[in-house]
Amino acid sequence: MTADPVQSWTSVGPAVNFPDGCGTAVLVGGQQIAVFHTGRQWFAVQNQCPHHLQMVLSRGLVGDTGREPKVTCPLHKNSFSLTDGRHLGGNEMWCLKTYAVKVEAGVVMNERNEEGFTAEDAEGRRGK
Repeated sequence: MTADPVQSWTSVGPAVNFPDGCGTAVLVGGQQIAVFHTGRQWFAVQNQCPHHLQMVLSRGLVGDTGREPKVTCPLHKNSFSLTDGRHLGGNEMWCLKTYAVKVEAGVVMNERNEEGFTAEDAEGRRGK
C-alpha cells in the first residue's frame, strides 16, 4: 500500500486579477490551467482544448446550460462543464481535467499534491 501524496495549496494570483465572467490562464507546476470566476463561484480546468490540443479554453465563452456552469471553446464551439469537465455534447473522449480552486484572503489558490497533480487527478479523474 502506498501513502497518499501530500497536498498543498499554491497561489496563482490576486483575485482582483481574475475578471468576473471570464477565464484567465495561469501556469502551475508547468501546466497551463484556465481559472474561471463566475459571480461567487470559482472553477479551474485544463487550458488545452481536447479537440485540437491548443491552449485556448481560458479565452472561451463562459455561461451556463440550465444551472450547469460551462465554457465554450473559442475555436470549435464545444462546451464543457466547469464543475466536472465533461463534454456537454456527450463526447466522452473530450473531457477536461478539473482542478480544485479557492479564494483565501483575496488570493486565488490551486490545490496540488507532491506529484504536481490535483486531488482529482490523484483519484483517477483525468480528462481524455
